[in-house]
Amino acid sequence: MNTTEVSASPAATRWNGKTIELNLRELEQLFNTMDPSPLQEKDLDGDVEEFIVSWAKEYPLEEPVRLVVHLQKPQPGDVHAIIKRAVYNYFTYKAELSQRELRQLFRAGRISLIIGLSFLALCLSSAEVLAGMSLPATKVLQTSLTIAGWVAMWHPMEVFLYGWWPLRRTGRIYRKLSTLPVEVHCAQTEARGV
Repeated sequence: MNTTEVSASPAATRWNGKTIELNLRELEQLFNTMDPSPLQEKDLDGDVEEFIVSWAKEYPLEEPVRLVVHLQKPQPGDVHAIIKRAVYNYFTYKAELSQRELRQLFRAGRISLIIGLSFLALCLSSAEVLAGMSLPATKVLQTSLTIAGWVAMWHPMEVFLYGWWPLRRTGRIYRKLSTLPVEVHCAQTEARGV
């Protein structure tokens, strides 16, 4: 299997942001070889995606980032347009997918919240009913029902307090990467960029 050699570099002299650099032997290394789609619609290779996303996560979201692709073998056609379109298509798709996942998480959170609140109300009501009885272990049952009711609220609280932040950040990174300026350097050709 061919491996993709990837590296990152500090900002170039004419660029006021960060630069992510990919060093590839040939254009095909940029893409997932299992994807039968046309070239510009193919998924990016998993290692390439992971590399670009991991470097993008290292930089503040507000800071400009560009992608510089170095191809060791000369390529026919407008390689810059192919790569730029492929990066745009892929990260736009990933941003939309992330947004859809966030909506699904909130939907599941709302359903969990309704179930949790209903169960909590049932448990607290049952605990109140038990409070009026003078049975052995009534206090233990009351406490157990109260705890069980609040435990049922754990998942909805986790979703709405913490669970959505990583998905939102990932979606913002994908949106940023979908507008990433792309520069391509081919062996024995001049650099082209945006």
